Amino acid sequence: MKSDAIIIGSGAAGLMCALQAGLRGRSVVLLDHSKKLAEKIRISGGGHCNFTNINTKPENFISDNPNFCRSALARYTPNDFIELLQKHNIGFHEKTLGQLFCDDESEVIIAMLRKECDAAGVKRFMSCEIEKISHTPYAEDAGIGKKAKYYVSTSRGEFEAVSLVIATGGLSIPKTGATPYGYHVAEQFGVPITRLRAGLVPLTFAPDEWKPYADLTGVSFPAIVTTGKQSFREDLLVTHRGLSGPVILQASSYWQPGTALHINLLPDLDMETVLDEHKTSKKQLANFLTQWFPKSFSEVWCEQNKAFENKPLNQYNDKQRKVIAQQLHDWQVVPSGTQGYAKAEVTCGGINTQALSSKTMECNEVPGLYFIGEVMDVTGWLGGYNFQWAWASGYAAGQAV
Repeated sequence: MKSDAIIIGSGAAGLMCALQAGLRGRSVVLLDHSKKLAEKIRISGGGHCNFTNINTKPENFISDNPNFCRSALARYTPNDFIELLQKHNIGFHEKTLGQLFCDDESEVIIAMLRKECDAAGVKRFMSCEIEKISHTPYAEDAGIGKKAKYYVSTSRGEFEAVSLVIATGGLSIPKTGATPYGYHVAEQFGVPITRLRAGLVPLTFAPDEWKPYADLTGVSFPAIVTTGKQSFREDLLVTHRGLSGPVILQASSYWQPGTALHINLLPDLDMETVLDEHKTSKKQLANFLTQWFPKSFSEVWCEQNKAFENKPLNQYNDKQRKVIAQQLHDWQVVPSGTQGYAKAEVTCGGINTQALSSKTMECNEVPGLYFIGEVMDVTGWLGGYNFQWAWASGYAAGQAV
């Protein structure tokens, strides 16, 4: 089958690219090894799809080439996707920090994208295994001039096009069908890849070190977590293996192995002043802290902190109260690792964007080859930013193929 564009990957980015190219009158073939469309959309946001964030800006993305995302994000904004939802009468609401979710289940987003692709004439081949990709760099195409030609051999037949778009995603959440296939294609064509690692992922600690906290699974409270120069404020969650919750997931994408997390357990208070005001109290420190933490956490935290003992507040001197306050505002812990791609929401790193056009997502050295979405070295924060990158990068390529 001959077409103008072949898109491999039917996730958020691939579907957006397909419908945009189709709307321009391009003939588009969409291939995917999965039987189902857009599994990551289906499971996202607790089943209600956190489809964008109204606060999206380039600073919300991580990349070795931080300015790369600016052009695409400027040309397809959260408001553009909201207009698409409104066209299909899909209700949505805002939660914290600018996150937008569907009122109904995520399936309404998938159905919308499917309907848009169908209307644009996109031909889908699902449960289609890619067997081989080859190309002729400069094949003569009568009336058009020199164009690259791509040939894709699959379990569903042979496909040919002048443009090939890789929208295969990253390594995160393998149960949704994630594979390293996109990176293999990049290697085949000599396109560089930056270091890959799990992002937006719970952090783990050495079992012996974490044993005192392991029984506190489910304890949660707001905190500020700092790693390197980056700080986030959201809820922190204690797990049997370490730390999770939105604030830890955010920090995980920036955390470097072997470095400490700096955790402000009481970001709304000046604990040195609070402790000074209660310095005559006979209440034990752990009991005093239950105003802000579950008793179980207060007791374990005090027991594990070697800088002071858990005793009545009136038994601490000025210096000791200052140390306690410092520890509460800067609890330093060194994770041993992460829970890996199985629990990661995204893959950090990917196709080196120095090798791509920021306007079209096309490879600079391989005409007609495009990479979009999570497979690229552009990773958003938690809260709808990665979907916005999928829409924006898919739109950019869809306007070019």
